[in-house]
Amino acid sequence: MAPGKGWFNLEAGGGVVPDTSFFEGDSAFKFLNLSRTTRLYGFVGCLIAGFVLSLLGTVVLVFGMLLLFSVLYILGTIISLVGTGFLIGFFKQVKLMFKPVRIVASIVFLASIGLVFVGAFVLKNGILCLIFVFVEFLAYTWYTLSYIPYARAAVSKAVGLG
Repeated sequence: MAPGKGWFNLEAGGGVVPDTSFFEGDSAFKFLNLSRTTRLYGFVGCLIAGFVLSLLGTVVLVFGMLLLFSVLYILGTIISLVGTGFLIGFFKQVKLMFKPVRIVASIVFLASIGLVFVGAFVLKNGILCLIFVFVEFLAYTWYTLSYIPYARAAVSKAVGLG
C-alpha cells in the first residue's frame, strides 16, 4: 500500500480511499460535511455503542429482566446498523442488503429482530427470545461475510458444509 493511503490516513492520497467499495457513494450524513475520517469515527462510535447496549442487555438478562434485555439488545443492533450510514448511506445499505447474494440473510436478520420482540413482549418466553437472538446473530454473521470475498466459502468449508 502506498504511503498516505492506509486506514489511518484517509484524507491523504488525493481523496483516494483504501480499496473497498464500502466507501463508494454519499454518506447519509453528507449534509454535515463530515470528512472521511470523521465518518469512520462515527461508524466506529456507533459500533461500540451498539455493542455496549447489547452487552448491557445481556447483563440484565442474567437478572431475569427479559423485556429490558430485548429492548437494549435490539437497540444495540439498530445503532450498529445506523453506523453504516456514516460510511455508505442508508439507501445504499438497503440496496446492498437486498442484492441476490445476501437477500436471504437480510430477511432472516430483519425478521429475527422483530421475533426477539415477539418472544419477549408477546410470548414472554426467555428461551424462545434467546433462540431468536441466536438466529439473528447467525444471520448477521452470514450477511457480513457476504462482503468479504470467499469468506462464506471458507466458513462453509471450515464447518463441513462445503
